Amino acid sequence: MSDIATTMSRGGRRLPALLPSSQGAVLVLLLLFVAALSLAPLVRLAVTGIAPAGFIDLDRLADLLLKRRVVTATLNSLQVAALSTVIAVALGTLAALLTALTDMRARTAWVFGFVLPLMIPPQVTALAWVQAFSPTSPVLGALGLALEPGARHPLFSATGIIVLLGLTNAPLVFLTVRASLARLPASLAEAARAAGAGNLRLVATIVLPLARAGLLAGAGLAFVSAIGNFGIQAMLGIPARFPTLVTLIYRQMNAYGPSALSDMATLALLLSTVTVAALAFAGWAGRRGNLQVDGSGGTIRIPLGRARPMVEAGAWAFLVATLALPLSALVATSLVSGYGQGLTFETLTFEHYVNALFRHSQIREAFATSFTLTGAAVAILLVVSLFLGWFLTFRRGPEVRAAHMAAELAYALPGVILGVAMILFFLRPLPLLGFSLYGTPWIILAAYLSNFLALALRPILGGFAQVDRSLEEAARVAGAGFLTRMRDIIAPLVAPSLFASGILVFMTVLNEIQVSILLVSSSTRTIGPMIVFLDEAGSSTLAAAVGCLMVLVVFALMLAASLASRRLPKGALPWQD
Repeated sequence: MSDIATTMSRGGRRLPALLPSSQGAVLVLLLLFVAALSLAPLVRLAVTGIAPAGFIDLDRLADLLLKRRVVTATLNSLQVAALSTVIAVALGTLAALLTALTDMRARTAWVFGFVLPLMIPPQVTALAWVQAFSPTSPVLGALGLALEPGARHPLFSATGIIVLLGLTNAPLVFLTVRASLARLPASLAEAARAAGAGNLRLVATIVLPLARAGLLAGAGLAFVSAIGNFGIQAMLGIPARFPTLVTLIYRQMNAYGPSALSDMATLALLLSTVTVAALAFAGWAGRRGNLQVDGSGGTIRIPLGRARPMVEAGAWAFLVATLALPLSALVATSLVSGYGQGLTFETLTFEHYVNALFRHSQIREAFATSFTLTGAAVAILLVVSLFLGWFLTFRRGPEVRAAHMAAELAYALPGVILGVAMILFFLRPLPLLGFSLYGTPWIILAAYLSNFLALALRPILGGFAQVDRSLEEAARVAGAGFLTRMRDIIAPLVAPSLFASGILVFMTVLNEIQVSILLVSSSTRTIGPMIVFLDEAGSSTLAAAVGCLMVLVVFALMLAASLASRRLPKGALPWQD
């Protein structure tokens, strides 16, 4: 806030200014933005969950938290999160080693396919896999491996949830491990080979220990993502009667009584405690395992030799099994007139797509609401992130770091927790305005702004790291104000990062379900929760059509961003090298 203490001239004397400069005013607005949308709702959640009556009632907390359903849901959540993290770490680490260190061909295309499930909404992923193992599965049916009609679906179980969460979160581990591998110098491999180490020993004794920090960070992200993933846990766990904390909070939303909201807040606090503990442990373990090495001199390369065709075939077969199989089943279900029918020329129809786009008013309104709120969130977040990124890069004071930490916390916590916090914070009428945001699109927009500020900020911070401040300093010396410099110099310099940030936020917000599932109402619905509502209502074929449209939008946005990747900073797109 160095510009706040500007001076004003009066009668030839220079006195301290009573009004802040534009730079100081912008900083104050940024701090108020983060405090109002990220910090205050979480504080309200903590107060309501711990002391709803103004004092801490330990008997109430013990009575709620020790109930059998709460204990069972907590243990189930820990079980699926821990076991799915093991799967995600194994798959993500193997994928990172394969694409970062070996001479595998078509790596960019394979990474695109491997990361794609991370961008697809979890409820669509769950629906696609359910259709893939149905008796009418187009792929398994052709192989004679489809389930018999009436057989118990294997995914409606704890094992099904664990496997799907592991596959969905493997890209998170892949991204963090790949970043760690990129910093390993080739000299280490040369020294190991000179000592007689083979490729497997090189990976086991040198590469993986040095990449331990990235691996543990990825494991922490996978655990947190798994424990808060509502789409998969709801679509598979509710039919299987396998309760978890996120589904218990979702069901608590429909409970009645004077303690319903406070009980929901307490359950959300329990989930947030587990999440923060997991993140803290991952950070502590990562710092202990972080070994600094000199990253100069190129990166490690491990030639596959004669095994390359077989390894590449196995890698692509994995994508076919985990991506093409469920998506083909989803498409097939969306193209038949009734659920359970096989896809033939007689049953082929595009009726469900026509209904989703033109005839079904609730779906059409959900699409319109989602696009409107997503566009508004992207526009606001890009402006906020541009200015906050400048302060984090060039004026990193304690208040700016605190704002950054609050934004990261709101992004790291499961979306269901933030949804509960928004309900508690905006349920009462706003001061002076006299009306409540609950049940309106504005509470969903507020949740988006809080939840995804950190996501929008990350590519922009990468862009600021490559900015040469000489042009801005020259403009400042020439008398250009802060806002003018930001508009005419800084914004054009970080424009590629702004583009990457906008694409990532748009893809994430448009299909979001974790936050909005608790905030939608009969008059305000977004497209993410619509999949769950349609499936619960028995309209599986229509839900499949909506899911295919959502996947198509994600794929188109990823492809557009990839085509513009040459103008973007390195690492701005997670599926790019």
